[in-house]
Amino acid sequence: MSLPADRWMIEHPAWLPTEKGAHRVFLLPSGAVLAEVKRDALVLTALDGDETEPAGDVFTLPEGAAADVPELAKELTGLGQVGRLRNPSLWEALGTAIMRQVIRAAQSKALFRALCTIHGRRVMLPDGNSYAMFPTAEKVLELDDEQFSKLGLAFKRPVLRSAANAYVTHGDDWAGLSPLELVDELQSVRRVGPWTAGAAVADYTNRWDLYSYADLAVRTWAGRAAPSHVWFHDERAFGAQWRHLAGEHLSSLTLLTLAWGSHHGDIG
Repeated sequence: MSLPADRWMIEHPAWLPTEKGAHRVFLLPSGAVLAEVKRDALVLTALDGDETEPAGDVFTLPEGAAADVPELAKELTGLGQVGRLRNPSLWEALGTAIMRQVIRAAQSKALFRALCTIHGRRVMLPDGNSYAMFPTAEKVLELDDEQFSKLGLAFKRPVLRSAANAYVTHGDDWAGLSPLELVDELQSVRRVGPWTAGAAVADYTNRWDLYSYADLAVRTWAGRAAPSHVWFHDERAFGAQWRHLAGEHLSSLTLLTLAWGSHHGDIG
């Protein structure tokens, strides 16, 4: 990978744990690519097609950012350069955000992986094992009520179906929108609100200023990284506090705070 990074974000449930780290398969227009993170180093292997790499970005805390909270700035600076590969599939990004609605992160991760295992396309890996991709929108629309219920996804069934219908109809048009336009457009899908739309677009574009930065995850990790600072617990008040602290570095500050949390443990 041409991007330099000291560590890589592997918080997305499509990253599966391995003996030495984690791996994930990215389906690109040119073919499938296996991404492996081993001891904070990223290794990419083309499984078919050419050597095209998935798009990614590297985040570091700019000098002077979060200056009002030196404790937080020290912790985030200590992460070094944090790389994150963008999700090349808008559908998977939307589906992932939907799976995260309401329920806890650990539960949504388990449900995401179960859905992939049972109904996702299999991609063969160099070691002879296979990797299960997130089911396509078309596949989700084929699932009956009983299949959703067997996976424990009866509650998610209506929104997954409405999102799959919308993606099949509008997906090509969505791909041509700007990130801001896309956040607005995704909210036209029944049961997709600001958090889900923002999380999906952040995953897809690495624009973390579009993520709902006052959500539980950011509030939790900011509080743990800088426990001596007085943080507002109210979501709206914290959001204003966070925007003021971040200034023009909202995307970097938000992503790095989530990376700090990913490095130090999960919100169960």
